[in-house]
Amino acid sequence: MPKWTKKQVAATIDHAALKAEMTDQDIIENCVLGKKYQVASVCVRPSDVALAARQLEGSGVVPSMVVGFPHGAHRPEVKALEARLGIEDGARELDMVMNIGKFLSGDYDWVRRDIEGVVAEARKAGGVLVKVILETCYLTPQQIAKACEISRDAGADFVKTSTGFGSGPATPEAIAVMIKTVGDTMGVKASGGVRSYEAACGFLDQGCRRLGAAGGTAAIVGDAPEDEAGDY
Repeated sequence: MPKWTKKQVAATIDHAALKAEMTDQDIIENCVLGKKYQVASVCVRPSDVALAARQLEGSGVVPSMVVGFPHGAHRPEVKALEARLGIEDGARELDMVMNIGKFLSGDYDWVRRDIEGVVAEARKAGGVLVKVILETCYLTPQQIAKACEISRDAGADFVKTSTGFGSGPATPEAIAVMIKTVGDTMGVKASGGVRSYEAACGFLDQGCRRLGAAGGTAAIVGDAPEDEAGDY
């Protein structure tokens, strides 16, 4: 099995700072951690984007923001507005929650329009990525594939397994379906329960381009082998 070095694995991590009770100081400390390990992004709540953007400025770590979090049941107009305001505050990546209830109701047109509204705001801004959180713990393999197809057709850049607030974590089985369905045209992100270097390597070896982690970021990177020149 190929070894992912500290730099390599860190560069795939979206470090999440999303707990309801987090203070401004918590957000600052999470940004410090993100800069220390040079993760891909620090993902924050909408009200924290401006603070995170200031903290991460010039670091190479991108501010990312959740949209419609954690249930996905906001109206499409609200998600689009949340996306636009977040981009204005400095977000360069958006992790939006699919409307899971509408999807399970079979209202695929609603789900597609919901995603398209956020994608439209990202495209206006230029260079802003949109990741669609499917919350795969509530879906069958066939439903995961369908949700991936809708996300792709709506113009999103990534599909993502979980919010971390649902009933289950990312699984290799869900990732396999996602990679098979859209891995050639979209990025796939494993999120929820990714707390160890071994788990991270497993998902990366499957073909994931991003990992979502919160409390596990330091452990994942800490257990990774050093780069040739050494690091951290």
